[in-house]
Amino acid sequence: MSLADRLHACFASVVHDVMKDMGLPIRVLPRSILGLEPWMKCAGPVFTVRGRPDPTLDKHTSLYEWAGVLSKSPSGHVVVVQPQDDVRALFGGLSAEALKKKGVRGYIVDGGCRDIQAICDERFPVFARYATPIDIVCAWRAEAFGEPISIGSHQVMPDDYILADRDGIILVPRAQLEEVIAASEKKMSTEGEMVKAIRAGEDPQAAYLRYRVF
Repeated sequence: MSLADRLHACFASVVHDVMKDMGLPIRVLPRSILGLEPWMKCAGPVFTVRGRPDPTLDKHTSLYEWAGVLSKSPSGHVVVVQPQDDVRALFGGLSAEALKKKGVRGYIVDGGCRDIQAICDERFPVFARYATPIDIVCAWRAEAFGEPISIGSHQVMPDDYILADRDGIILVPRAQLEEVIAASEKKMSTEGEMVKAIRAGEDPQAAYLRYRVF
């Protein structure tokens, strides 16, 4: 199983706890960035995109350049976008189909999204701050790919891995990825035993002393 698949099997809350115990810096993206539906989850290496509003664009140029964003998005990655825009939707239904077809693992944007029902029907994981029908035509362009971007108070680096689920979105540095995943897998296994003990009626404090998790 790939590291991306193993990370996907983890939970953001567990990864957070493991990284905290390891003394690693915690980078959790703003809680306002949410999955379009509760089941949505994605994990993998990031592919960063940064863009900006540009009202000088004509329709053809803006659409052609947006298609270029989709073309550049690599298979097996999670696309993470800083649009520097609080007006427009930076993703839609046809884009979800295109990225899913390419094998992209998910899409996270510090901004808007539209065609929500179509994206959900496609079963493609998308995390965004808001929904709006306003599109990017004649109004927005990408300006950087695979470079560090800032979201909230944290930088997203090109060699980061990311895990997004119902608990939130956490970044894991590539250098510690395997160690974090292994520790998360171990913690989830131990927590499973703790759950069994609690469900069997064992006293919570006694169970904690036995498993040292909660």
